[in-house]
Amino acid sequence: MFEKYDIIVVGAGHAGCEAAHAAAQMGSKVLLITMNMNTIAQMSCNPAMGGVAKGQIVREIDALGGMSGIITDKSMIQFRMLNKSKGPAMWSPRTQNDRMRFAEEWRLALEANPNVDFWQEMVTGILTEGQKVIGVTTGMGIEFRADAVILTNGTFLNGIIHIGEKQFGGGRTGERAAKGITEQLVSLGFESGRMKTGTPPRVDGRSLDYSKMEEQAGDTQPGKFSYSEQTTSLAKQKSCYITYTNPDVHFILETGFDQSPMFNGRIQGIGPRYCPSIEDKINRFAERTRHQIFVEPEGWNTVEIYVNGFSTSLPEDVQMAAMRKIAGFENAKMFRPGYAIEYDYFPPTQLSQTLETKLIDNLYFAGQINGTTGYEEAACQGLMAGINAHRKTKQLSDFVLDRSEAYIGVLIDDLINKGTEEPYRMFTSRAEYRILLRQDNADIRLTPKGHEIGLASNQRLEATQQKAENTAKLINDLKQKKASPSEANPTLESLDTAGIKEKSTYAKLLKRPQVHIYDLSSFGKDTADYLAKYEPEVLEQADILLKYEDYIDKEQKLADKIKTLEDYMIQIDFNFDSIPALSSEAKEKFNKIRPKTLGQASRISGVSPADISVLMVYMGR
Repeated sequence: MFEKYDIIVVGAGHAGCEAAHAAAQMGSKVLLITMNMNTIAQMSCNPAMGGVAKGQIVREIDALGGMSGIITDKSMIQFRMLNKSKGPAMWSPRTQNDRMRFAEEWRLALEANPNVDFWQEMVTGILTEGQKVIGVTTGMGIEFRADAVILTNGTFLNGIIHIGEKQFGGGRTGERAAKGITEQLVSLGFESGRMKTGTPPRVDGRSLDYSKMEEQAGDTQPGKFSYSEQTTSLAKQKSCYITYTNPDVHFILETGFDQSPMFNGRIQGIGPRYCPSIEDKINRFAERTRHQIFVEPEGWNTVEIYVNGFSTSLPEDVQMAAMRKIAGFENAKMFRPGYAIEYDYFPPTQLSQTLETKLIDNLYFAGQINGTTGYEEAACQGLMAGINAHRKTKQLSDFVLDRSEAYIGVLIDDLINKGTEEPYRMFTSRAEYRILLRQDNADIRLTPKGHEIGLASNQRLEATQQKAENTAKLINDLKQKKASPSEANPTLESLDTAGIKEKSTYAKLLKRPQVHIYDLSSFGKDTADYLAKYEPEVLEQADILLKYEDYIDKEQKLADKIKTLEDYMIQIDFNFDSIPALSSEAKEKFNKIRPKTLGQASRISGVSPADISVLMVYMGR
C-alpha cells in the first residue's frame, strides 16, 4: 500500500525537522511521522533561540547546511549578542522569536522539499529483522518500511504532566503521550530512564504594567544567525522586559509546597540543574530575596507572554496568587498555568558517535530521547542523525565532528562517552577548545565539510572561501601598515591606553584590549577608506584573529596534539578483559561503550590516564 522509504523520522520537533531536512536535501526519500501536523516545529517552551553556547550551535547547524539559523532569522522579533563585555569565545547570539511564524516557516521549508512526505499518526513501535530496523508500526496498525529510522520523540514517551496534585498523560499541554515505543525498546535490551522538565505560565500581555519593569531592547545594530543571503537583519525589534520576585511571592509559593509534585515524591524524574523551577529556586537559595523574571512576547502580533524564570508545577491557584505579587503583574490574567512533565529517555552511552544505536543497526536517536534539553541541542543531534542515516543507507563513511571542530562534536562526545543522569545542556565551559569554537567562525570551520557531504550549497562554499581569503589579506595588510605617533596617539589616548613613541604596525596596536579594528578608521582618511572596503564580518574576524593570535595558536597546537590519539583505532572485537593491568572500572566502561579510538577511550568518565597508558602498551603504541 505504501512505498518503502530510505529514512523514516519519528517526531517533528527541532530534532525531527533537522533530520528530515538534512537527509532529504542530500537525496534520501524521507517520511516524517508526527502525531499532529499542526504542531510541527512547535516551540514547546520559551519563544527564543540561541544563548550562551546554544547560539554557537545554531551557527554551526547553519554552517553545515541545516535550517535552524534560517528559520530563526525569518521569525525573529529581537536579536541580542550576549556576553559582548567578555572575550569573543563567550559571545553568543540569541533571538526572541514569533512562535507561530517559527513553526510555519519550518513547515513551509519541509513542504518545499519534494523528498519529504508526511504522515499524521502515533508510532507505537519499530519493525526489526534480526538486529536491524526495517520500519515502524503505528497505532492504526499500519506498517511503513525504510532502510533507517530516526526516533526524535521529545517529551512524549510515556509523558505525564503534573500541575499540583493533578496529573495526566501528555507529551505537551493539550497533546497525548506516545505509548509502546519504550516498552518495545526495553524488551530489545535497551536501558531507559525518566527525566523531568517544566514550563512557566503564559499570561495576557494586555494585563501587565510594563512601567514597573525594566525594558530589555535588542541590539542597536542587530545581527542574524545564518551566514547565507537568504535572510536579513531586523529593521525593527520588539522589546522584552525584566522584573523580579520578592518575599511576598516566595511566601505564597511556599504555601503550596505540600501540594507540589516536586517535593511530595510524585515526580521521580530528574530535572534540569541549570533551568530550575521557581519552587526549586526559593527552596535551594532560601537566602535570596528575589529572582529575575524575563517577560518575553510570543510574537509580533499576539498578546501572549512567556514568563521566563517562573517555571512551576504548583497548583494553578497558587501560581496565580504568587504571580500577582510580582511588580507589573498585579492584574495579570493567565492563559494557561505552568506545569512539569516527566518522560522516558534512553541513556546515550547506548549510541555510537553517529547517534546510531549499538543494539539495532540503522536505528538512530536524536534530541530529548538522549537525555538532552533545549531546542538547539536537539536540532544539532537531528542534523547529525539525518546526515549519518543518509550516508549509511548509501554505503558512505560516517560523518563525525570532534571536540576541536564544533560544539556539536563536544555535545555528542559528552553524551556517548559520559552519558547523563540529568537533562544535558550545553555551556561554553564544556568545550576545552572554546577559543577555536567561536560563533564568528563556524562557517570557516564547517561549511567546507557541509559542502563535501552535499548539504551546504556551492554558493555557501564560495562565500566562505571569499570571507577567509579577504580576512587573510586584511590581516597581512594590517601587519604591514604602520601608524605614526601623530596619527595614532589621539585615538589611543581617547581609549585610555598609552600612546606610542615610534611607528607601530596596526596589527601590534590591535593586540591591545582597548583597541578594536573600527578605531583604526580615525587614524586618517586613507585608513578609513581602506577598512570600508571590507564586510563587517571580515573586519570582526581579523580583529579577533590578531588580538587573540597567541591564544588561538596555543589552543590549536594542543588540539592537534590530543587529536593524535584519535588516529589510534581500537579493533571492534578487542578483548579488554584480557588486560589484567586495567582497572575494573575501565574494563566495565570499555565493554559498555566500546570506544573506537584511544582518544574516545581517554574521555570516558572513570577511565584514568594510567588505564590509557596500559591500553596503549597492549596496542603496541
